[in-house]
Amino acid sequence: MNDSFERKPDWLKIQLNTTENFRYLKRLMREERLTTVCEEARCPNIHECWGKHKTATFMVLGEICTRRCRFCAVKTGVPLAPDWGEPQRVAESVAKMGLVHAVITMVNRDDLADGGASVVAETVRAIRGAAPGCAVELLTGDFQGDREALGLVLESEPEVMGHNLETVRRLSRQVRSRSDYDRSLGLLAAARDIAPGQALKSSLMLGLGETEDEVLVAMDDLLDQGVTILNLGQYLQPTRRHLPVQRYWTPGEFARLRERALEKGFSFCDAGPLVRSSYHAGAGYLEYLRNAKT
Repeated sequence: MNDSFERKPDWLKIQLNTTENFRYLKRLMREERLTTVCEEARCPNIHECWGKHKTATFMVLGEICTRRCRFCAVKTGVPLAPDWGEPQRVAESVAKMGLVHAVITMVNRDDLADGGASVVAETVRAIRGAAPGCAVELLTGDFQGDREALGLVLESEPEVMGHNLETVRRLSRQVRSRSDYDRSLGLLAAARDIAPGQALKSSLMLGLGETEDEVLVAMDDLLDQGVTILNLGQYLQPTRRHLPVQRYWTPGEFARLRERALEKGFSFCDAGPLVRSSYHAGAGYLEYLRNAKT
C-alpha cells in the first residue's frame, strides 16, 4: 500500500490556531445544529479560516451524501429528509458572523426529485434577508444533469455558481462516484446559458496520478464552458480507505500552473498545496468583478 498517508512534505504542515474566533465558530455551529464542509471533509485550512479569517463553508442538506467518491471524507449512506429550518439557521449564523462573502455547499442528494436544489435556493434567499449585502457563493453537486433543478438554484441569483470538475478526464470514473466529467462540464455550460454573466467557478485536485498536460486540457475544458474562477489544490488521503496520493505537487509547480491558468484567460486562480474549493473565495470573486469591468 502507498504509505503517503503517513509521510507528507514539509510544505503541507499546518499551524493549529485555536483562537477565540475558532472556539466561537465551533460553538456557533453546534448551537445552530449546522454542518460545515470544513469539518466533514477534514479541510487542512480550518484553523486558518476559522481562527484567523472568521469564515466557514456551510454544508446544507445534512451530513450524509448519497454518493461514495473515493477521495471524499464526507459520510455516505441513506440521508434524512431535508430540514427546512436549516436555511434560516445558516442565514442567521452568517449574520452573526458578519460575513461579507458566504460559501454554501451541499451533499449530493440523489434521493430527492430536485437533487436538493430547492433547499440550496432557499438558503440563498434566507441569507439575502438576514444579511443584506453579503455575497453568496455556491458549490453544488451536478443534480444528475437536471437543467430544471439547476434553474431553481440560479433563480436565487448567487454571486458565484461553483461546481467542481475535481480531476482530469482520464481519472474521473476512478475518483468520482456516479459522477461524470462531461456531465459536470455540461452543468457549467447550462449555468452559463441560463444565467449569462453569472460568475462560474470550479476546482481540481492534484496528486491522483494526473499529468501536467492533462491538467492544462482540463483548464481549457472549463474555460470553454465559461468558467473564469479556478482553484487548484493538493489531494490529501483522508483515511486509509480512500485513494492513496500518487504524487505531491510542489509549491513551485502550483505557482507555474497558476501562471498558465491566468495566461489562458481565467480571471482568478488560487493554486497551492493547501488550496481548497472555497479557500480565499471572497478574493476570487472580487478579482472576477475587477476583470469584468475592464
